[in-house]
Amino acid sequence: MTRPAQPSRAHAGLAALRPVRTRSISPENFDGSPGGGGRATEGTGAREARDLGQGWKVSPSVDVKAGETFTLADIDSAGVITHLWITTHTDHWRRLVLRAYWDGAEEPAVEVPYGDFFASGWGVFAQVDSQMIAANPHGGFNSYWPMPFREGARLTLENTSDADARVYYQVTYELGGDHSEDAYFHAQWRRSNPLDEATPHVLLEGVEGQGQYVGTYIAWGVNSNGWWGEGEIKFYLDDDDPAAGFPTICGTGTEDYFGGAWNFDVPGQGYTAFSTPYLGMPQVLRPDGLYLSQQRFGMYRWHVADPIHFTAGLPRVDIQALGWKSAGRYLPLRDDIASTALFYLDRPTAARPPAPTFDAMEIHLGDGPGPHSPAGPARP
Repeated sequence: MTRPAQPSRAHAGLAALRPVRTRSISPENFDGSPGGGGRATEGTGAREARDLGQGWKVSPSVDVKAGETFTLADIDSAGVITHLWITTHTDHWRRLVLRAYWDGAEEPAVEVPYGDFFASGWGVFAQVDSQMIAANPHGGFNSYWPMPFREGARLTLENTSDADARVYYQVTYELGGDHSEDAYFHAQWRRSNPLDEATPHVLLEGVEGQGQYVGTYIAWGVNSNGWWGEGEIKFYLDDDDPAAGFPTICGTGTEDYFGGAWNFDVPGQGYTAFSTPYLGMPQVLRPDGLYLSQQRFGMYRWHVADPIHFTAGLPRVDIQALGWKSAGRYLPLRDDIASTALFYLDRPTAARPPAPTFDAMEIHLGDGPGPHSPAGPARP
């Protein structure tokens, strides 16, 4: 007898009545207060609303000044962030740094370039159709990663450039609920540009505590001819010793880890972009014969259905960069690899790399205008 379809875990509790309240922070309600939306009389849309007045899109966005940090949300009680929507011009995607602090911690748990957090590391739009991250035309970024906290949360956006950035955003969250047994959401960014000779790129290292690794995004720039994705990703868990070189989890190849096969090469089509709920390569940037001389790729893998659990820590996660040379031998590559590693941990802070800087994040576009789309009409 055929059993009726069961609801997914994500939707199983949708009909349940729970003692929580939904709030939303945006430029129209900076603190998410009840009845606090649409009250602005000044803001980035005040001129456009001058004939209509209060309640008519007076404050739809904020200007994050050059060199300054803007607080997107500051929440002072227990809850969980359920959705983040945000947008700004493509020029700012690798110049803004998104940070999140949990329960009054002085160090961020999330510290990632704006675009990379939303699986868009190259400053060029590509559609991302996944369960946890959606990037929609033209730069509407959405995160559905649950971000619980027990006492409070603070989200910020740092502008590392010398140009102001106009940003539209909305942080939706639940107040209340018991999050005492929930782990904290973390995201870390690292870049090897170029990768050292015969050295794996490190995604994560030195993390102590119990938790689960839940996601990887890599913006991979290829600096040589030929196939570039033979390298294995390795997860050193708990008591594994990275110096010994023997991880608990060892993949079989880069395209395999991101859910593809055989070089992502569909005969007659070459590299073929794809985006699915948990994994994909949504972006393939090809040389243009002028200023763009290298191939660039964007790939994600969300371990939502298959989280990688650890009880004592994650000593290291790394990935090799391998191509081919003569006589069927592997060729270590010196590519430009920028990774974002996502995990949940039993504490609000963890060992982390140096903060992303303007120079560290920069996408070198040669001497030409680069692939950025031309600026469209200004939004109020």
